[in-house]
Amino acid sequence: MTRFVSLAAAIEQFVPDGSCIALEGFTHLIPFAAGHEIIRQSRRRLHLVRMTPDIVYDQMIGMGCASRLTFSWGGNPGVGSLHRLRDAVEKGWPTPLELDEHTHAGMAAAYCAGAARLPFGMLRGYIGTDLVDVNPRIRSVECPFTGERLAAVPAINPDVTILHAQRADREGNVALHGIVGAQREAALAATALVVTVEEIVESFPPAMNSIVLPHWVVSAVAHCPGGAYPAYAQGYYTRDNAFYQRWDGIGREREGFQAWMQAHVLASRDHAGFLASLGSEA
Repeated sequence: MTRFVSLAAAIEQFVPDGSCIALEGFTHLIPFAAGHEIIRQSRRRLHLVRMTPDIVYDQMIGMGCASRLTFSWGGNPGVGSLHRLRDAVEKGWPTPLELDEHTHAGMAAAYCAGAARLPFGMLRGYIGTDLVDVNPRIRSVECPFTGERLAAVPAINPDVTILHAQRADREGNVALHGIVGAQREAALAATALVVTVEEIVESFPPAMNSIVLPHWVVSAVAHCPGGAYPAYAQGYYTRDNAFYQRWDGIGREREGFQAWMQAHVLASRDHAGFLASLGSEA
């Protein structure tokens, strides 16, 4: 049964040290608030999974939360590199980071296999790339019907998937709409599902390109308005493009990064406090 809890309580229960976690959300509905709470609770040795790790994973990696990253693209969208990610990979700071790199299609196949409780996913992919030379987890299988060689990737089954969504109802059903990316597959592939939401409602209004995650797959819901900021939540607020641009400078040097995280994340009790702290940067 879905539990309505604070975000801090949800992270404390469902994200122990050493767990495999997926924070999904494609361009919007990115669970920044949850990532910050994981940082506040000083989680360590996490295996992070995400199709497109951007600023939230840069922050988590830079604060020493991660030891492994499974991903298919990493960067500050529209700006450039993730400097904390690069520092961890290239110089082992603050801790070394193991990479498990895939294509978007490979990640999608792995999530789908995980959701179906199959051991691996198959695809026609990786042709002409060197990922197969650097990632031993990418294999191939022969189709028993045609003899065709197909790429194979191990299923992704996170210990917990964390999403941000627009709404949950009072039974714990969760509705999200807009660009949905791999949220549904990541949710169904996980052992536990934690969702932060903009609001809790009596019923869901019609919405374009929407999906509903039923309450029986949702472990916990936390009411967290603005929980995707600085990304956007379709129908609620827009993307703060200026924040993404500023992050390039904030994250570039270790000392500046640590000072910013201390001032805005660690010194804030919760996500509302984090949002309030940013007023000093305006």
